Parts: sequence; C-alpha cells; structure tokens
Amino acid sequence: METQAAPHRAKKRRSSDAPESPDQEGAPGISSPPAANAPDPNPPGAGGQEPEPGAGGGGGGEEDGVDYISRLPDAVLGEVISLLPTKDAARTQTLASRWRHLWRSAPLNLDCGEFLTDFGVVSRILSAHRGPGRRFRCSAIFLGRPAILDAWLQSPALDGLEEIDFWVESWWMSRLHMPPLPASTCRFASSLGVATLSQCHLPDDITENIRFPQLKKLALQHVSISEDSLHSLIAGCPVLECLLLRACKALDSVRINYASLISIGLSAQHHEEVTSLDEFVIESAPCLERFLYLEQEMGLQVSVIKAPKLETLGPLCYHDIHPRLALGSTIIQSCRTRGMHALNPTIPAYTVKNLAVSMITLSLDVIIDLMRCFPCLEKLYIQWWQGGDNNLWRRKHHDLIRCLDIRLKTIVLNN
Repeated sequence: METQAAPHRAKKRRSSDAPESPDQEGAPGISSPPAANAPDPNPPGAGGQEPEPGAGGGGGGEEDGVDYISRLPDAVLGEVISLLPTKDAARTQTLASRWRHLWRSAPLNLDCGEFLTDFGVVSRILSAHRGPGRRFRCSAIFLGRPAILDAWLQSPALDGLEEIDFWVESWWMSRLHMPPLPASTCRFASSLGVATLSQCHLPDDITENIRFPQLKKLALQHVSISEDSLHSLIAGCPVLECLLLRACKALDSVRINYASLISIGLSAQHHEEVTSLDEFVIESAPCLERFLYLEQEMGLQVSVIKAPKLETLGPLCYHDIHPRLALGSTIIQSCRTRGMHALNPTIPAYTVKNLAVSMITLSLDVIIDLMRCFPCLEKLYIQWWQGGDNNLWRRKHHDLIRCLDIRLKTIVLNN
C-alpha cells in the first residue's frame, strides 16, 4: 500500500516522521506506538491549512499531492487493513504517523502460515494487538501441540473471532492420529461465522455441547466423527448454509434434514485402515441449491429425496467405482462395463439447471441420456480424457435433439 507524497512543507519534516525499526518486538513490521504524552511530529494542519482537493498545482486527483486514503475514518482504514495478509497489514504502521495505531486496533487477520520459520512471531503479534479477532488460520499440525495452540486461542487479541481455519497438510492427511479439538475453540461459539476443522477427533461428549448460533459455513476435512456427533454439531448451528464433508472418518452414512442448508460439498475416500462414508441421503433440504462432488472415484451412494430448489449438481463421474445417484424415482448408475445410464426416469429433475459430468471417453449417448433426466438444463460442463464419438452428433442424434425441449445456453467442454 502506498500513499501520495505530502506537499513541500511536509517533506522538510520527513526526518521527524520516520517510522521506528520494523524489527522491534511485536512482529515483522510492527513498531511501538509513540508515547501517550509525546506530541505528534506531524499534526494535521501543521505549517498552515492543508490545500483543498484540486487546489494548487493546477491539477486534480494524483497531481494535487493530497493523501485522500489517510483522510478516511479509522474504522474504514481498519477494515481495509484487516483484508491484507498479516505481514502486509503490520507494515502499514510504517506509512506515516497517521497509520501507526491503526493496525493494532483493526480487526486481526492472523495467518500463522506466513511465519513457518518462527512461530514465536505469532505469540508476539497476539501480545501486541488489541483485537478484536477477524480470522485465525493455523496448520492442523498444532493440534498436536495443545499447550502452544491453547495459549494462542486464549489471547484477548482473538476475542470476538469470526473465522477459524485449521488447514490440513497434504503430506499429513494419511496419519491416523487424531488429536481432539481444543476446548478453547468453543469460547468463540457466539461469534464464529466460518469454521474449518481438519485432522482432529470430535467425540460425542464435545459435539453434544457445542453451539454455534452464528455459524454459516462449516468444513470438516479428514475429521474423525460419528454420525450422531455430526448431527449434534449441525443441530447446534441453526443458521448453517454451507457444509463441506471431506474424507471424514468413522462415518458410514449421513442423513440430512436441515432447512437452512444452501450448499453441500462432499467427498469420500476409501482407505484400507479407515472407515469412510458410503451413503449420503438428503431427506429434506428445502433451501438446498448446490450439491457438489469434490472427489472422483468415491463409490458413494447418494439419494436426494426432497430438495425442491436444487439447481447445481455434479460432477457425475462416468468412471466412478459403482456410484449411484437417486433423484426421486430417477436413478443414475455408473459402472465400467455399461457406462453411466439412467434407470426409471419417470419424474425428471426439472429444477437442475447446472450439471457437470466427468468421463474417461466422451460419449454423446451418455450425455443425451442424462439430458432426458434434466430437461431444464441451462449450463452443461463436460470433462473427458480420451477421444469419443463426437463425430456422430449430427447423424445419430439429429432427430432426437430437434424433438427435445432443450434450454441449454452454455456447454463447456474440457479435454
């Protein structure tokens, strides 16, 4: 972030307005604030009245030398700072005396991944900042270091935290050790709006007492949780809109009956030593608009019984391991010998407007068969890896396409 150069009279005071060294205690780029009784070395209006916008120099905008950004209220500048990466946000203290106090009072956006070589910096940041907390992002590895993580989470700088993210290391995902979720996480129950929990164990005695009244987005990645615990956790989130279940362990089946859900993302990975999700049933989700498969070759059995607003679906995988998708009475089955085909499409899914399909070999027979099940499609995304029978489109399906009520506006092909 850069600010405009000050008028000529301000340049003479540059030496008195020089920022402290960014290496002082607090964090990289965090400087100590001036003493409470020390005069401002560059008070507003010093040396005469500041020129009005457009005055002097004969020009306007950038040519008049006026720092319009610094004239914004502290609350607005604090919101801007909270959107920056942690290091960049701390460095705003060095811009000018006007900015020195803003980072410490702006909502804290702390990404511990920016300090992989020195985790002591995280502790110094939390000690220097006054809060409130906006976002705390930390590797799930620290779940195995409960003393350090608990000290961080108990810091007053994170009071009122709105987003927490324990991201999972890709090389660590196969480890079977699942430390429990820190109890100090629950102190943010009244303020959290987004939560990503990874590589941890959520036992029944914890989930049955957790309540997140403001939580709208919940992601569980490589988490060990039972079906009862999952339902207790979701039941404690009355306004939950987005749910992500990625390779959760100890889950055999899940049945969804939640009125507030708008989007569901799902993946299931099969491992020799871990029980993974086999069945997912949406019994009643009156607000659900998106149901997305995040992994291919899941071998997952999905049933959608009641989702009257479902518009986005997929990708349906032609090369999946015996998957089955039931939309009411319509069943879409896939196997390696017969390919993807629809069974008993007596009641088409009229609500679905966006569909994604993934297949090894492009087959228009499969695509046309699916279009019968989704007559109101507007966008169709097709991904394939090998050549197919696309040359037969006009000859084989010309008459069929003419008689169908096709509403497609967009087809995206990705080979």
